Amino acid sequence: MARKIKVLIVDDSALVRQTLTEIFSADPVIEVMDTASDPFIAAERLRHRVPDVITLDVEMPRMDGLTFLQKIMSQHPLPVVICSSLAENKSETALKALEYGAVDIIQKPRIGTKKFLEESRVRICDAVKAASMAKLRRIEEQRNVEPKLTADAIIGKPTNKAMMQTTEKVVAVGASTGGTEALRLFLETFPPDAPGIVIVQHMPEHFTAAFARRLDGLCRISVKEAENNDTVIRGRALIAPGNYHMLLKRSGARYYVEIKDGPLVCRHRPSVDVLFRSAARYAGKNAVGVIMTGMGDDGAKGMMEMKEAGAITIAQDEKSCVVFGMPHEAIKKGGVEKVIPLEEISREVIKSCYR
Repeated sequence: MARKIKVLIVDDSALVRQTLTEIFSADPVIEVMDTASDPFIAAERLRHRVPDVITLDVEMPRMDGLTFLQKIMSQHPLPVVICSSLAENKSETALKALEYGAVDIIQKPRIGTKKFLEESRVRICDAVKAASMAKLRRIEEQRNVEPKLTADAIIGKPTNKAMMQTTEKVVAVGASTGGTEALRLFLETFPPDAPGIVIVQHMPEHFTAAFARRLDGLCRISVKEAENNDTVIRGRALIAPGNYHMLLKRSGARYYVEIKDGPLVCRHRPSVDVLFRSAARYAGKNAVGVIMTGMGDDGAKGMMEMKEAGAITIAQDEKSCVVFGMPHEAIKKGGVEKVIPLEEISREVIKSCYR
């Protein structure tokens, strides 16, 4: 039997500590090593035992979570999942946490936290499992056995008749755990006249707007959180808003995006499978698909459909991934043509678009 993932819970709320303890204890591969009400107590716990993963609140007495995160990463790096009541106007704080080295963010509300955590138990446990594999790779990736909705819930399967090729290409990208930094490195290298890009990054609602603004300030192309009916144009990347699916559509020679609600697909909203299926259906041979670092299998079926529709398909290699789950599943399903390091993907995309 595989060793369980040991978790240290750091949160000033006794209710949150208790609820997370109950959630993790119910999962057969996770155990709570200890809890702490603030970073000073957590530091004392770490002197005696080292967990596989830390769940960390941001707003705490005596020392805030970001400061503690910086100390952890500079002294003894450990996988950290931020679990915090970050309101919309504090989404920049969440992005800062990712920059400092947090593996994932769980946004909890200020009101109704216990109910929210209980309803999000699968998402929370998946985040801990993904974090436990980040770089350290101490256990095999856990396979989810609960039934999951597919992209059928949002969009019908593509027909065998891919759309007529045009002079315009569109790039569809999917990422999850570790994707925020991977996307920064990917997008920073594109020239101002790069082909239009549509992206699904698994992030909570409200964080994607701040993430897009940050990238827009760093890249030569423009980057924005997608809005319904936004046109996909050269020199711009559109990022799906958190908690909404994004589909690529086409009207004549114009590509645009549709933002819509709907059920979770592969336990995610937005879902990479939904974006990739829409790219297969409406772009066909005009598309390039890229799947990056992330936990789980979201995007694997959609990438296979893109390949069958004539698209060029690329996966990030294992060495450059934080978690090799999503690319690995897409490769295993047979939907990937090329597996390359992160730093080479943008060059390969540009070559594929103009060959």
